[in-house]
Amino acid sequence: MHEQRHGESMTGPSPTIGRSEASAASIEDYGLLGDTRTAALVSDTGSIDWLCVPRFDGPPVFGRLVGGSPAGSFRLGPRDSAAVVDRGYRANTTTLVTTWAVGPHRLTLTEEMVAEVAGRLLPATLLVRQLSASGGPVPAVVEFDPRFGMGHRRPRVRRDPASLVCEWGSLAISLASDPPLPSLAPGRTLPIMVTPERPATFVLAVANREPLVHVQAATAMELVVQDEARWRAWVEEIDDDLPYREATVRSLLTLRLLTYSPSGAPVAAPTTSLPEDPGGIRNWDYRYAWPRDASIGVVAFLGVGKVREARGFLGWLLHASRLHRPRLPALLTLDGRSVPRERELSDWAGYADSRPVRTGNGAAGQHQLDGYGWVLDAGWVLEQGGHRLYSETWRTMRGFADLVARRWREPDAGIWELRDDAAHHVHSKLMAWLALDRALQIGSTHRLSARRRRRWQHARSAIGEDVAAHGWDPLRKTYLRSYGSNDLDAALLVAPRIGLDGPGSIRLRGTIDAVRHELSVGPLVFRYPPGRDGLPGNEGAFLPCSFWMVQALADTGRHDEAVALFEELLGLGTGLGLYAEELDPATGAHLGNFPQALTHAAIVQAVLALRGAERTDERSP
Repeated sequence: MHEQRHGESMTGPSPTIGRSEASAASIEDYGLLGDTRTAALVSDTGSIDWLCVPRFDGPPVFGRLVGGSPAGSFRLGPRDSAAVVDRGYRANTTTLVTTWAVGPHRLTLTEEMVAEVAGRLLPATLLVRQLSASGGPVPAVVEFDPRFGMGHRRPRVRRDPASLVCEWGSLAISLASDPPLPSLAPGRTLPIMVTPERPATFVLAVANREPLVHVQAATAMELVVQDEARWRAWVEEIDDDLPYREATVRSLLTLRLLTYSPSGAPVAAPTTSLPEDPGGIRNWDYRYAWPRDASIGVVAFLGVGKVREARGFLGWLLHASRLHRPRLPALLTLDGRSVPRERELSDWAGYADSRPVRTGNGAAGQHQLDGYGWVLDAGWVLEQGGHRLYSETWRTMRGFADLVARRWREPDAGIWELRDDAAHHVHSKLMAWLALDRALQIGSTHRLSARRRRRWQHARSAIGEDVAAHGWDPLRKTYLRSYGSNDLDAALLVAPRIGLDGPGSIRLRGTIDAVRHELSVGPLVFRYPPGRDGLPGNEGAFLPCSFWMVQALADTGRHDEAVALFEELLGLGTGLGLYAEELDPATGAHLGNFPQALTHAAIVQAVLALRGAERTDERSP
């Protein structure tokens, strides 16, 4: 490879290379790179358009995804128009490989964020990217334009013997290359020539209040190979009898990448403000941890044999909630603190002109009754798996159950975090019933006073009676979204897992059929009637609910329908096996923050339900 000192701009637009400087790729065209502390989104043009440092909820150094070109990016790829001919992750790893056809030749970008070296977490983010050519020399381009924070601040630049260093106060990032590129400068487009004999390797290191990691670019790919071996060993521990194992493994790897290793916190998504309604205001910051999602992750990881990850999620949840007990916050920061107040960034362009771009999340102060049910259920699943809860864990869960028994009659914001008036959401009531039921079951083998047991039993019975009286529509034979409403709620698809109704119950079958009839478009499911949430505009179908439909069908004996639906939904993922929060039924475009942990956890839940149904069929005479 050698540096080209002429022709310093890219040439000619194409469907994949040459998008306007101010625009980002389609959401579904992004791949995920991560090191279990932060994550980058890289487009099919080779442009990293999102990376926050030093962790998921930190300020962006590459923010073009929602900030436009002034927010910075880092592209390696063909200099001229080129089509992607192959793109995917190496099997059972997090290494992303993209290949473009450049005339008769090929240019390949191999990239990974290295999570561990010799079993130790690195002290800083280390991103390795390598361009290689086949068939002959290929003209390529390097565009390195880091900015910092919400003000798009340009760095102070210096050079050390091995790299270009960009600094903003205590934060520093360095970029080293092999061969060296002395003309590389932030904000400048630098043409290079990549030859089959000499790949171009780039190593980006990020540090905050600590020394930069100095890794020779020539040896960086060895670190990638070591990290790949670690990921393959991790995958080998996953149950080998899972149906659709390849898709399940990719979802599990994604969930692991979206886990903040220093604390064990699961981040809902690595992005903020990717729109549920392009051009609209439904843009939220998901770079935080929801106890609900953590609890679902416990069940997902435990279900595939990943006990350490399951215990890690629960450990974070109990540690993070300690300052708020017995109240369970709707969401927390990655280290268990209160989420910052919601801010609107008026000078950010927004993805596809979707404004405002937000940081912080106003749902943090909501009362969400359903969260307690998810948490108590996760604890019960661990117990059922033979992993006895610690006494401190049980003490915390008793406090949660006491709060549910005391407050279940109050309205709440519900699982969908509606920002209008609170309501008596049927799903929330059912999850309150679940919280008390699971607490009682755990209490059968743990210390529990007779008085407390009677109080929980009484509240559990009262919830069941209340839901039957106010949350059931006997004419349509379905549970309703909330008391006094005629709307449906796809969150009720988890009802078969709750246990209030038996698997053959008309209430379960009726609710599933009503949701399929009234809230579904093809294989996709809306979470409630579009636009019925007090906000302007509409949104896409909700992908977790679509996979919950698979689970509900499998849990109620409709295995063939569940399989057919699951296979349809698999065909709607991105080419890399990633899913956002929502999907536009008309266009197939992914919407909302990406990739979405809840969607990938729901995929694992669906697979586990399909496996359970298969085992039941095998045992049947």
